Amino acid sequence: MKIYDGLDAFAESEGDSLGTSEWLTVEQERIDLFADATGDHQWIHVDPERAATGPFGGTIAHGFLTLSLLPPLLNQLYRVDGPRMAVNYGLDKVRFVAPVPAGARIRLSATIVETAALEGAVQAIVESTFEIEGVERPAAVVRSIVRYIA
Repeated sequence: MKIYDGLDAFAESEGDSLGTSEWLTVEQERIDLFADATGDHQWIHVDPERAATGPFGGTIAHGFLTLSLLPPLLNQLYRVDGPRMAVNYGLDKVRFVAPVPAGARIRLSATIVETAALEGAVQAIVESTFEIEGVERPAAVVRSIVRYIA
């Protein structure tokens, strides 16, 4: 884990590779819980029998489920000590490149592509790639914006 000692150090992090998270298994139970939480019960996500004969050969995670794993996986990669709080400021770009089959393992790699010092804060754009174990194409590529406030 990369640790930044305060906002000044984080403001100088542009270009830093943050490394790769641990593998996380995306179980059918997690997919079902996400479907319940969002109301998205499309059969490609929650009906293993029907999905077995569908385009993916089984159920797949929702793209937004994969995206929702960004914060906990990023938390494995870096930390900024000292600020009062961090806020998700939004997303610049999200692409769901390859489906995540139920039972697959994913991990995240990330790079800080841009930082900006603001009044009482530092904002960063972080580019993250979700890798699926054994699959050449990534599950998703995301450019997220985070703001750390003094």
